[in-house]
Amino acid sequence: MKITLNGVEREVSENLLDQALRELGYCDGAIATAVNGEFIPKTQRLDIVLSEGDRIEVVAPMQGG
Repeated sequence: MKITLNGVEREVSENLLDQALRELGYCDGAIATAVNGEFIPKTQRLDIVLSEGDRIEVVAPMQGG
């Protein structure tokens, strides 16, 4: 299915947010996620079913100072 990840169209085979994130390489580290502009807590990622055309935003915390 086609989704948009951080503004770039991507193809994924998984339809659950958690599994799609793993497929896209986001399996390690802390990240924040939103689907179609709505923040999704990590504890709810297994419950979110993606649909064709969904917009996913992934943000990783920056380190430094």
